[in-house]
Amino acid sequence: MKNRLKKFDDLFIDIINNRMRSKYLDYIMYRVTYLGSAVFSAILMFSFIFFGNQNIRIMGIELFLVLGASQIIVHSLKRLLSRERPYKILEQLNTFGINLKDYSFPSGHSAASFSLATTIALNIPRLSIIVFFLAILVAVSRIYLGVHYPTDVAAGIIIGLSASLLIHFYLIEFVYSLGEKIWAT
Repeated sequence: MKNRLKKFDDLFIDIINNRMRSKYLDYIMYRVTYLGSAVFSAILMFSFIFFGNQNIRIMGIELFLVLGASQIIVHSLKRLLSRERPYKILEQLNTFGINLKDYSFPSGHSAASFSLATTIALNIPRLSIIVFFLAILVAVSRIYLGVHYPTDVAAGIIIGLSASLLIHFYLIEFVYSLGEKIWAT
């Protein structure tokens, strides 16, 4: 199994990081990756909570729980598994001067972008195509920039999707009660 995952990683990191490379994608991927960052996620979530109508505020609280859960899982696995980032190991990798101090597995940006996309899509289905397209771009950008292996990204996607679905379908009453308590004061 480990050998198959390595072959998967080797194949797709070569395709995405080497063969797809272009000046246009260099520009796009370097910028789109920030849509999965902690700063962007927090700004979006708090904007929903403080500036949205009642439904958007509830979605903001849901995002708070989803992002919190997914990032706890991500950072626990990073510490537990301690997988080095590809740019520290692989030669011939196109890098962009990014130097991160934490570990590679799983991708926190991918988890965050899919947490955001799934939660928004569940609450506003007409935005599904747009938010998932952006989440996929963020996930691919992590491989394109040489900071994650494809399996890191796949794990991040699974974590983001799972956290969103579990909270939306099993804890939504808690989300609504939390919202009522916040705005009752």
